[in-house]
Amino acid sequence: MKKTLLALTSAVFILAGCQDEKPTDTTVIDAPQATETQESVDVTPIEDEQVITTETFVDTAHNSKNALDWNGTYQGLLPCADCEGIETTLTLNTDGSYTLKQVYKGKEDGEFSSNGQFTWNTAGSTITLVDESAPNQYFVGENILMKLDMNGEKATGDLASFYNLSKQQ
Repeated sequence: MKKTLLALTSAVFILAGCQDEKPTDTTVIDAPQATETQESVDVTPIEDEQVITTETFVDTAHNSKNALDWNGTYQGLLPCADCEGIETTLTLNTDGSYTLKQVYKGKEDGEFSSNGQFTWNTAGSTITLVDESAPNQYFVGENILMKLDMNGEKATGDLASFYNLSKQQ
């Protein structure tokens, strides 16, 4: 916090020094100085430093379920361990139903389709495709679905972006 404040202050001084304007003539006027007495000063201690976390700005009234236009068709090529990739198309309907089409690239008989119902988690940020044989969860973002792993966690690292399905307009 102190480093950020110092950097901002330095930037202001540098930018102020870059102005090409000539200073105007100023007149110095003596102003009366205010004096304080010990009895009239009320000193209230201030916290040394306020801690700001991600929870500070969480608005529990708004979530992916009620604040985003999440229904529609999402597409992407998900990674595959033994094929060229899984071309995935997932359609989410406002009635809680879905249609999932997966094409395993480079595999003979590698096309699969399913449909059923999906549910939202209590936070309203993740959906689970209920009628699938294995856990099939997605984090719902603005015009994007992020495929979650078996534990319901987002992929991390260099390959994280390969687990995203983009909304089709």
